[in-house]
Amino acid sequence: MSVSAEKNKSVPNHNNGVLAGVVVLQDREFAQFSDMMYRIAGINMAPTKKPLVSSRLARRLKHYNLGSYADYFRLINSPQGKDELQMAVDMLTTNETHFFREPKHFDFLRQRILPERRKGMSFRVWSAACSSGEEPYSVAMVLDELLGNQPWEVVASDISTRILDKARNGLFSLERLPEIPKPYLSRHCLKGVGEYDGTLLIDKTLRERVRFLPHNLTDVPGKLGEFDVIFLRNVMIYFDQETKQKVVRNLLPLLRPGGYFLVGHSETLNGITSEVKPVAPAIYRKPD
Repeated sequence: MSVSAEKNKSVPNHNNGVLAGVVVLQDREFAQFSDMMYRIAGINMAPTKKPLVSSRLARRLKHYNLGSYADYFRLINSPQGKDELQMAVDMLTTNETHFFREPKHFDFLRQRILPERRKGMSFRVWSAACSSGEEPYSVAMVLDELLGNQPWEVVASDISTRILDKARNGLFSLERLPEIPKPYLSRHCLKGVGEYDGTLLIDKTLRERVRFLPHNLTDVPGKLGEFDVIFLRNVMIYFDQETKQKVVRNLLPLLRPGGYFLVGHSETLNGITSEVKPVAPAIYRKPD
């Protein structure tokens, strides 16, 4: 069926039998996008995610004046659709996060991990699913407080280039303000005025201590060096067991002996790897 013919498809309603202008995501089309996200990012999209896929991609159909999700799927899988494919992956990637999410992990970082760090060596942390940047900036605030001018680095990665651009900017809604402890707010955050009213900006000095880069967790990482701590929190819930094992297997070689691997409190590494041992809820340590 041609694109023009697809545009004329209508959807029944309870009044006159048609609802003009509405494009419905068919089950077979949802299955195509679901398979694509699993192939590219290892993400399982349950049938309950169908409304999410429909709503997030609807604006792209409108942008290209397409009459069906099948047309859009063909576009992003065409030779000229490479950039749009990245756009689709960005839009279908969930990016829910907060500053100092699961605060006991940050207490553990302050009270246990940092005091036993290697003296004279750069302390390195990888936020491996950083989303819009709240997690790596939270880590950076703690490191700045306790390490100051001593050598330290935060690397942050995500599959979504769109969300990485947002993270680099360090500009957040003022609704995030209650999540950040007051001493950090006064030291590292600026309240927007004028056209930026209602926003919160991470200070440039702290932003420059966080290095953002694109990375697909199902791929083997490049030469990033070893890390003292790897955060991989609240992302494995979207993976099946095989993908979880693959992702963790990719990351663990970059965790130095004695280093710590943190997952979300609703996640576990039981049955995924035996290379790290649990030391606290959702915190694992690689043996020396």
